[in-house]
Amino acid sequence: MSETAKPVVLIVDDAPSNIQVLAACLKEHYQIKVATSGEDCLGFIAHGPKPDLILLDIEMPGMDGYQVCQRIQQDSQSSDIPVIFVTARDEDRNEEMGLQLGAVDYIAKPVKPAIVLARVNTHITLKKQRDMLREIALRDQLTGLYNRHYLLEAAAQKIAESRRHSSPVSLLIMDIDHFKQVNDQQGHLIGDSVLKHVATELADQCRREDIAARFGGEEFVMLLCQCDLNASKQKAEQLRLALEQLKPEGLLVTVSIGVTQLQNSDSNIDQLIERADQALYKAKEQGRNRVESF
Repeated sequence: MSETAKPVVLIVDDAPSNIQVLAACLKEHYQIKVATSGEDCLGFIAHGPKPDLILLDIEMPGMDGYQVCQRIQQDSQSSDIPVIFVTARDEDRNEEMGLQLGAVDYIAKPVKPAIVLARVNTHITLKKQRDMLREIALRDQLTGLYNRHYLLEAAAQKIAESRRHSSPVSLLIMDIDHFKQVNDQQGHLIGDSVLKHVATELADQCRREDIAARFGGEEFVMLLCQCDLNASKQKAEQLRLALEQLKPEGLLVTVSIGVTQLQNSDSNIDQLIERADQALYKAKEQGRNRVESF
């Protein structure tokens, strides 16, 4: 396994000797990252690649391990990272407190290398399984795009970020024109193939901060972050042209697209969807294969 393919374990301890011991236990199987304080740990999570597991000392200057664990659990971006406390505090009440705060395990010092490796292996495996199940639950099985449930769940966070940073958010709803005719004339296998090709094109044109989802049937949604109405209309037109040129299964496939931008009066994504849907209806009324905004 290449170094970059190995899961990342973040060791958080203010004592270099403790870090060396833990790193020696794990370095053959994991990428090792190090933080020497609670503040450094939170900074690493916020700004670096998210670790797959954290080995966290309790007694550190500044923020102690309990405080760090609590902060990790309170943040939706990090709450899924398993935390194992590694500490010289071996009383039952210390272990109980750590587990109540959300840690998944507790290793007492002095550590035994075989125990450290076995417990890290166990919790890395469990995290992979949870991540895989979550991914399955949030993806559309046919196209591989996110599903409606995930879109609605993630949109709340994106809208909150937009409010916090005063950055624009826009939404596109697109519908494959006359898709029923494709199914009726070409069959559902060809229809499914067309949906997959369209979804692949949307995924290819989706930026990292955006969300592309299959909303249902032949309808797709893109949530565009840091993108105002004019920019989103340009993006929609690019998508419309790209899909018109796609020719999946040798068929001319076009889409109608409705566009809208988050307004100060909007309380949730439902209002964006409603306006974008009205713009989509207008695009269909105007002859399809076009972009309209609300």
